[in-house]
Parts: sequence; structure tokens; C-alpha cells
Amino acid sequence: MNSILIVNAGSSSLKCSVFDEFDGDIRQHFRVKVANLSGPARLEIYDHSEKVDGILVDKMQLSAEELDVAHSQAHHQALSVVLNWLDRNTKFRITQVGHRVVHGGDYYSEPVVITDEVMEKLETLIPLAPLHQPYNLKLIDVCKEVLPGLPQVACFDTAFHSTIPDVARNFAIPRALTREGVRRYGFHGLSYQYIHSKLSELDSAVAASRAVVAHLGAGASMCAIDNGESIASTMGFTALDGLPMGSRSGQIDPGVLLYLMREHKMDVDAIEGLLYKKSGWLGVSGGLSSDMLTLHKENTEHAREAIDMFVYRIARETGSLAASMGGMDTFVFTGGVGENDAEIRAQVAHQNEWLGMKLDAARNEANEYLISADDSKVKVFAIPTNEELMIARHTSRLLR
Repeated sequence: MNSILIVNAGSSSLKCSVFDEFDGDIRQHFRVKVANLSGPARLEIYDHSEKVDGILVDKMQLSAEELDVAHSQAHHQALSVVLNWLDRNTKFRITQVGHRVVHGGDYYSEPVVITDEVMEKLETLIPLAPLHQPYNLKLIDVCKEVLPGLPQVACFDTAFHSTIPDVARNFAIPRALTREGVRRYGFHGLSYQYIHSKLSELDSAVAASRAVVAHLGAGASMCAIDNGESIASTMGFTALDGLPMGSRSGQIDPGVLLYLMREHKMDVDAIEGLLYKKSGWLGVSGGLSSDMLTLHKENTEHAREAIDMFVYRIARETGSLAASMGGMDTFVFTGGVGENDAEIRAQVAHQNEWLGMKLDAARNEANEYLISADDSKVKVFAIPTNEELMIARHTSRLLR
């Protein structure tokens, strides 16, 4: 069976999905996670066929030798392991590949078939996303080598936000820097695009409304979507801005960075490590954890503070995003925390009561799609996101 391979690379992980197209419908069959590529790596493969839903069908640990970590070939080898498993255990034949690429810059506001020219442009954007873009591009090269001749498509996290008006996306800095590309881009766009498509399936009137969508996880952001178009986002020039995240600081006064440089003699690398890897829930919890489940379980004073700060910032950004649209009719929780953490959802709704949000406790605890109370002025949803399906749809459409 001809299938689409979806590749989503992180700095130390690889996620893949296999989809096929049947009578115009894109269906997922397998989802693969390879974590901790620096070793020892863990591989898990889940079956999403029609008869089962997310059943773990294989699990293994990959050694440093298998991944050839010493020669910086971990992503290459991990993808080879995934493809070999598919070849041995399924009848699928990969005929096209879709990639999540974090940054499309001002070059691309839509998915694009990958060519040498496209790759050259994407490489120029590495300084704008140094912790993400290199790994995205590396996997494109790996697929070109492992699956020679197959067409590949790049889908961008920034593309959905190309509709944000200049007044919202530009910084108050000299125009020369703005022309250089120093502005707000916004991220998690594939997730927001999927959520809007799901709202369209559920209720066309809701999809056309003024919606605030909260993609909440270890990487977290929020977006104002008016009639399907991104109006504003909490993430900006990088995926560091906005909400406090698992180990990322979120919004911070630039003066703090100047202070750290002057008084603590911190250089660029030290500040980057602090903001990306030592802050957020991890930093506020006193180094306890960057995992929300752990923070709930441990329930220490500092863990509680990390959760409360997260909720506070979500509520505060809700007001800001609602203001960008002149009001809010719909609110959607998504992402790992947003989809599964009923306690966080309840706290956010409580702080946003002034905006008309009111949850139905039973619906919220049951993780139903519609979790708002019948008399809530704002419709509130909890919808699992599916970035891989969005990429598969784009890939199929472009290469059909």
C-alpha cells in the first residue's frame, strides 16, 4: 500500500507517523517515537489502524552502537531503524515524505515541495531557530539519502501566523532590524491549523468565531484566531517567548538579560542555556521537574507555585488575545497538558470567569470535546491536536 511518512525531528528525539490515503481520506496507521537519541535511546511503535487506537505494538532500547552517536549519525540511524521495522512488519510502501519544519521565515506562508533552492533558504533561517531548525533540515537530508528519489514536503510551524498584522508582529525597534527579520513569527502553527479544521468539522459557526486556542505542554503557546486566521500569538521571534514552559522561561524583561551579562558575567551560551533548559516549571519548582504530572504528584510548595504561575499566565494572556479580536466566543485547550489535565483547565476557567468562561465539572473530568457549561457565554473545548495528520494532508495535497 502506498503511504506517506511524516517526520518530526527534535534535538534529541524523532517522531514519525505512517498514513495512507483511501478514497480521499487520510488515515494514520503507525506512530513512532524515538526518545533520548544521545543514548540509550527508547523506541516505541503504536498501532492506529481501524480496529485499534494507539496500541503499543513494539518497544525496544537502541544502543549507542546502533545509533552511531560518536559520528553524529543518531537521527540517520534512528530513521533507518524505523524504516527497517516498517519494511519487516507491514505491507506499506513509502512513496512520499512530509516534514515539520519549525521556521519558514518570510519565505514561506504555505507548505512547499522541497528542492535545493528551498533548502538553501531554510538554512539561512537557522539563526532564528538554532535549537530546532538544524535538526529539521538534517532529517530532510537523511530522507533524501535513505529514500532516494521520493518527493518531500516541508510544512512550517510559522506559516499559519503569516496573517498576523504588522502592528501585532513588529517590535518597537529600528526599522532596519525589522527588515532584517527581527519580528514576531509565532509557532505551533500546524497544531492551531489542525484545531481550526476540527472546529470546522464540529460546528462551522464556532470555527468562524473569535477563538483563543491554548497549546499547552512542555512547549506552550496561545493564539488568537478570528474566522480561521491567526491574529496574535504569545510566541514571538523565537519559541522562547510567552508562557512559562517545561524548562523555558517564557516572557522575561530584557533588562534581566542585561543584568545577567553585567553582574554575573554570563555570555550568550550561558544565557541561552538558562532560558531554554533551566527555567520555566523546572526553575520555579526548584529543579524538581519540567514535567507537569510530576509537579502535580509531588505537590511541594515550589511545585505548586510553578503550576499557579503557569495558570496565571494563561489567564493573563487570554485577556490580551481576546482584546486583539475585540472579544472571545470560543476557547480551546490542546497539547499534552491542555488535552489531559482537568485541574489546569478548571483553574484557567475559574480565573477567566470574567470573560464568560464556565466549565461543566463532569464534562471536564471526562475529557469530553465540549467541556463548558450550558450557560457559559464562551464555548470551551478540549481537543487533542494532531500535527502529523495536518502535515500528511498538506503533503498529499501538494503531491497528488
